[in-house]
Amino acid sequence: MKRVVVASKNPVKINATQRWFEKMLLWSDFSFEGISVSSGVPDQPMSSQETYTWAVNRASHARQEAPDADYRVGIEGWVEKMWEHMEVFAWIVVLWKEDDKKIWSSKTWTFLLPPKLVELIEQWYELWDADDIVFWKTNSKQKNWAVWLLTHNNIDRTTYYEESVILALIPFLHPEFY
Repeated sequence: MKRVVVASKNPVKINATQRWFEKMLLWSDFSFEGISVSSGVPDQPMSSQETYTWAVNRASHARQEAPDADYRVGIEGWVEKMWEHMEVFAWIVVLWKEDDKKIWSSKTWTFLLPPKLVELIEQWYELWDADDIVFWKTNSKQKNWAVWLLTHNNIDRTTYYEESVILALIPFLHPEFY
């Protein structure tokens, strides 16, 4: 059995990882575990480069905390100001025990935030806290957040991450090309 460690205890990130590891890497049985690790940086990244670095940091810290794990996954969400808009997306990073020098990664698709959320984020609220305020919700970080609310419940957070986890796994499906 292959051990997959997700560098987060957030059930959304663990579920997205589990769904697609089990669908894409059919030749293995997996166990999944979420562990708390630090990204080593503030809670709200503000650029793609910061977010990628933080996802790598999380996966690397998971490697230190769980050296026997076969795969370590770091998922880090972010916001970035683009002209007059603010967009959201996340980086997914997978580190594989068999080749510790390579970092496999993918980025989710983006969507634009409404002005009220942008205003709160610019006041240094985290996206999850801004979601709770604007949408009258609680604990958006562990549940569904802006993408779910803005799409009338058609895209939840797990779905939002899933396809990018698949894309990050491409090198494992086709090692002959990578």
